[in-house]
Order: sequence, then C-alpha cells, then structure tokens
Amino acid sequence: MKNPFALLAITVTTLLLGVLAAAPIEATQLVFAEQGGLVAFEAEHFAKQEHNTVRAWHRFTPTQRPKIAPDTDGTHVIGASGGAYLEILPDTRWSHGEKYLPGENFSAEPGKMAVLTYRVHFTTPGRYHVWARVYSTGPEDNGLHFGLDGQWPESGRQWQTIKKKTWSWDSRQRTEQVHVGVLGQLFLDVLTVGEHTIQVSMREDGFELDKILLTTDAKYTPQDHGPDSRVVKGSLPLPFPLGENYFEAPALTPIPTQATTTTPGAG
Repeated sequence: MKNPFALLAITVTTLLLGVLAAAPIEATQLVFAEQGGLVAFEAEHFAKQEHNTVRAWHRFTPTQRPKIAPDTDGTHVIGASGGAYLEILPDTRWSHGEKYLPGENFSAEPGKMAVLTYRVHFTTPGRYHVWARVYSTGPEDNGLHFGLDGQWPESGRQWQTIKKKTWSWDSRQRTEQVHVGVLGQLFLDVLTVGEHTIQVSMREDGFELDKILLTTDAKYTPQDHGPDSRVVKGSLPLPFPLGENYFEAPALTPIPTQATTTTPGAG
C-alpha cells in the first residue's frame, strides 16, 4: 500500500512549484521604458497575474518545469529569449478534436482568464503595433488578447499566429473573414505620455509566450530574440542560463490516438 503521507507530500510539493511558477520573478515591479516608439519585454517579467484559478500562466526555465497536467507537448526552453517562457496550463484542447469549453479552455472575452500585467513608461504617444514571440504546436494554442490600462479595445483582441513548432514573431488579428489573421491589424493606441499598463489575456489554453514588443513603426519586423528591454524603475532579472547538459523534457501527457469529442474549432 502506498504511503498516504508520501503522496500528500508529493501533491503539496507539486502545488507549491505550480504557485511559484505562476508568480512574478521578483516582488519589486519593473517599469519598462519605451524609447523612440519601441518597447520590448520578456513574458516572464510580468508585474502580476490575475484571474488564474481555472487557467494560469506558468514559467518554464532550464531548471523549472511545472507539472500541471494535461500538458501534451514537451518543453521549448532552447531558443527562448532569456532562457524562459510562459505557458497557459492545464491544456485540455490541443486540436479540434477535444471538447470546446468556453470559460475553461477558451475565452472569447478578454480580461476574464489568466491576465498578465506589465508596466511601461511611454514618452512617445501613438499607435503601437503589438508583436509577440510565441511557440505554437497545434491549431488551438495560437491566440490571445492584448489590453491597455485595464481596457480591451477591439484592435487588441484576437491576436493570432499560423507559424508552428518554432519560436516566431507575429502580429496578426483574427477576423471572421480571415481566420489565419490579418498582418499588422492588431494594435493599441497610447494617447498620453507617462506610465501605462499592458495586459495579456488568455484566449486559448496551451499558449506559449516568450517576449512582447510594441512599436509605432508599422513596417518594423522583429528578428531573432528582438531588442533588449530597457527599464526606468527596478532592475531586470538575470537571464536563466542553459547548461551544457540541458535537454528538453518530453510531454507530460501523451496525446490520445483518437479524440474523444469532435467539436468545431474555435482557433
């Protein structure tokens, strides 16, 4: 018979690791600096996370792999900027075959589930095109929402990518007419100089986010890891080093050979 106290200890440890992986890296909140119409920041450098009881963003690093199941893909730390990224877990819908559950594994309404906040000081008001560096493995982990100062304008909703199985930058907005997303159509209007908050909200679980960039230049396209972050308050956390013996971990949850429920895709 298994030791119930040992099982309890394992359960508590797993829960604590999950809580730590979903918390900010530092208690002191960073304020990032926009300069010349450009600001970039690592996904894991968020100031706070809210509405994360059903789904939450969890941090992955070379030494930290949250064991939140189901999670049907392996880790993708190699290639991530700063040696870390965030993923929304648990992930119960990785293809069109799994049951579509609004308010659980999908949120058409921004600001309701797994909301991250970043603080940014702007010196250049204007229209900022939103880019995100992401890793998508399937048709149901490639969308999220962006907001500004607690508001969720239509122009920031339904960020979308069609790039798969590599860390990639994209800036598209899914529409009823164009499900793969319209390039350059997703933006936030920053009207005043000063400190503002940028919010990221879940649309689909399983989403993996590495870095965010906002630019007033409609023709700008980030490359590789993108530009470095600048701050006006606080100190940037150190990047997570990738040891020479590091290897990516396999999926926690094997993908079933047959989907149990077939529903129309929302992604």
